[in-house]
Amino acid sequence: HCDFEFDLCQWKQDENDDFDWHLGTSSTTKLGTGPAADHTLQELSGYYIFIKNSFLQLPGDKARISSPVLSRRNKNCKVCGSITLAGMVLFYYHMYGAHVGSLIVYQRTMSKQEKILLSLTGNQGNYWQNKALNLVGDGNEDFQVIFEGMTGKGLKGSIALDDITLSRDC
Repeated sequence: HCDFEFDLCQWKQDENDDFDWHLGTSSTTKLGTGPAADHTLQELSGYYIFIKNSFLQLPGDKARISSPVLSRRNKNCKVCGSITLAGMVLFYYHMYGAHVGSLIVYQRTMSKQEKILLSLTGNQGNYWQNKALNLVGDGNEDFQVIFEGMTGKGLKGSIALDDITLSRDC
């Protein structure tokens, strides 16, 4: 579980992107875009990670952050027929502003095969929402979860993430 109150936990900035996710508080966002408070503490001083549209990025630029490596070989993985259920990723997101881009969640194997688990585009509302996504696979290959934020066309837009939890199944 990572609430970003102290650091990025074991999440790493991905090398296959154009810029980085930032650790910040509500005081770091501009009016009309970011969340009023973090999800964990519900306070202005609480931390989360975010991207925001700016003059420094072009529309469509991507920021990616990756989870620690998760193991398929754990005996606690549940097997349903020929498909292994590798647990879940639960998280809170905030996508707000007139020019919000996209949030895409991937599951990436160690051989760099990526599968899209979720894709959201545009303004999703000025409040924290949550998602729970199943992590699925059919082999013994370890994997990671990748969150990709993409900038929109204009300056009013941000994407924030908080309270990311990976289930202990694998």
